[in-house]
Amino acid sequence: MSSPMITSLLDTDLYKFTMMQCIFHQLKPVTACYEFTCRKNIDLTTLIADIQRQLELFCELQLTPQEANYLKNLPFFTEDFIHYLKNLKLDPKQVTIQKTASLSIHIEGSWLDTILFEVPLLAIISECYYKKHYPNYSLSEGRARLQSKITEIKHHTTDYDFSFSDFGTRRRFSKEWQREVLLTLQEALPHCLAGTSNLAFAHSLGLNPIGTMAHEYLQAFQVLATDIKHSQALALSVWLKEYHGALGIALTDALGVDQFLTEFNHDLSQRFSGLRHDSGDPLLWTDKILAHYQKMHIDAQEKCLVFSDSLTIAKAIHIYHYIKKRAKPMFGIGTHLMNDVGLAALDIVIKMTEVNGTAVIKYPDTPGKIVSTNEQRLNYLKKELKLKSLV
Repeated sequence: MSSPMITSLLDTDLYKFTMMQCIFHQLKPVTACYEFTCRKNIDLTTLIADIQRQLELFCELQLTPQEANYLKNLPFFTEDFIHYLKNLKLDPKQVTIQKTASLSIHIEGSWLDTILFEVPLLAIISECYYKKHYPNYSLSEGRARLQSKITEIKHHTTDYDFSFSDFGTRRRFSKEWQREVLLTLQEALPHCLAGTSNLAFAHSLGLNPIGTMAHEYLQAFQVLATDIKHSQALALSVWLKEYHGALGIALTDALGVDQFLTEFNHDLSQRFSGLRHDSGDPLLWTDKILAHYQKMHIDAQEKCLVFSDSLTIAKAIHIYHYIKKRAKPMFGIGTHLMNDVGLAALDIVIKMTEVNGTAVIKYPDTPGKIVSTNEQRLNYLKKELKLKSLV
């Protein structure tokens, strides 16, 4: 596997660059740590040499003039940030890949220098795994399943108001398969496919790039904010300072939706164009969000509610019919689009664990998605914020 799997710095999620620009402009130097987790009992240690080689090839990449020009023509990136990206050189020494009881990957360095590793690394691990164990696998089953999804969408939705995007880069079967899926969806469902989170494919296929922020952005403010009870409000205020209302979809579950809503005051509720669900019961979440907007005397029909929690087409359609006409639903679908080919999909993540040497926590509304490497810090946050127990 000596040929590079990642051939562009843009072969990642848009929100990595939007968070990166906010860090670049708005924050003092910040250090960060990330850790890899495989949520299934699968031995990935046999891939270490391949992953290491692909990481080194990835770190040789630099932004091309064509890519820089593409970013320049997007409405939210600034000239000084693009200049910074053109001179960016990633350092593979900031990533430690080794065998412990399982595959261990530790990323550490300045937040600006390390933020771009997560998505390409996950895509590399996934593609290495399938190429090693299923080198000649036929995609006929994947194509049949994709056609079934297209039929399901056409049959159960109204074409003009069911909207979804590709969120599948990190879990994809392969880069080539992701491209084929996007081309097929472009042709079959042009009014439903809102875009892709993948900047490289948005560029090459003429799709809308989709994304705003990830959990790590909100987690970092658990350390950067002086008042933990309002850390997310500060993070969102800094985001508004950077983007002035653009890229206005806020993620609600870094510390659970209930805590988020205590911080999501009237000004933030008005200025952000919508919210994203990524854990817990999506219908219960919808009810809470609509009640919040009603309490704030804000018309929810003007707000976009994005759903991205392990969605299938069937789940998305169910939510769509539940919420339709009460707000503007949109769906980010990942593994179900980009790694549903007849083989078991990996369940792998890389999550931020520390900022400036202090542990940060992800405490969403689904117990299996909790990220904590420091029990003392977790208990402190649960006590200070009165977070409900999930287990």
